[in-house]
Order: sequence, then C-alpha cells, then structure tokens
Amino acid sequence: MGEQLTFRAEVWQWDARTEEGWYFVTLPTGPSEEIADRPRPPRGFGSVKVRVRVGGSSWATSIFPDSKAGAYVLPLKKAVRKAEGIELGDEVEVELETLE
Repeated sequence: MGEQLTFRAEVWQWDARTEEGWYFVTLPTGPSEEIADRPRPPRGFGSVKVRVRVGGSSWATSIFPDSKAGAYVLPLKKAVRKAEGIELGDEVEVELETLE
C-alpha cells in the first residue's frame, strides 16, 4: 500500500519526569524524508497513519514528525512494551508500513 520499512532503534522517553511518560523510537532520517515528501491529506500534527510490528505485537497507529530529530517518531504504547518486555534504552526491531 505505502512505504514499507524495517529498522532497529533505541527506545527513548519524551517526558522523563514520570515512569508513565511517552516512549518512542525514531525512524531513520532517509526513510523519514521519503515519507514526508509523499503527498498526503493534511492531518493533525503532520501525523501519518501506519501499521507496525514489534516482536509478536502488531497495531495501527500514527507516526509524528520531530523537527529536532529531523525524522518521524513512533510512539510505543505501554501494552506493547509490556507484552514484548521492552524497557527504556532497549534497541527494538520495527516493521512499519504507511497506510496513506
């Protein structure tokens, strides 16, 4: 359907003040640029709908542009982190497909 990408990235936390902060991985810069260059209908915060697989977990979500990183970031919800035993600082393999 859209771009397909497999990559490895380190899990980082956006708000380190609490354990319940948001956890993300950053997509590689090159593929992020390709995703950003593809025409899409405008969506909130510049998000792009994606389907993701990490380990045995798969789900639909959105990726968001991060101007500081110059790349998109993928949120990792708590249920996935728990199911896959993912901790802050772990490197995870991500399979991602854009849906639009």
